[in-house]
Amino acid sequence: MLKPILFAAAACASAISASPVLAKAATPGVRIVSYADLDLSSSAGQARLERRINAAVRDVCGEAPSFDLVRRRAVAECRTQTRDNALRSVPAAAGLFGTR
Repeated sequence: MLKPILFAAAACASAISASPVLAKAATPGVRIVSYADLDLSSSAGQARLERRINAAVRDVCGEAPSFDLVRRRAVAECRTQTRDNALRSVPAAAGLFGTR
């Protein structure tokens, strides 16, 4: 069974969902993170899922140059909100990750 996490940047109008039906490969601001191959009862599986989510969040929210403090703050807020939304969309991951 495919277990994806579908999430979008908080600033996007895209819905937060665990359904791959809503995903389009070229949709900006949306990424699917599969965890079908992970054992979320193990710390290694949890760590791998968290790394996958963090990589997708960085990809969705982007980067900002160090001199652009307004953009850096927007990127940081996007990353926080997007990561939180992604973790909420994974019933199996509820309570696995501490807040950071």
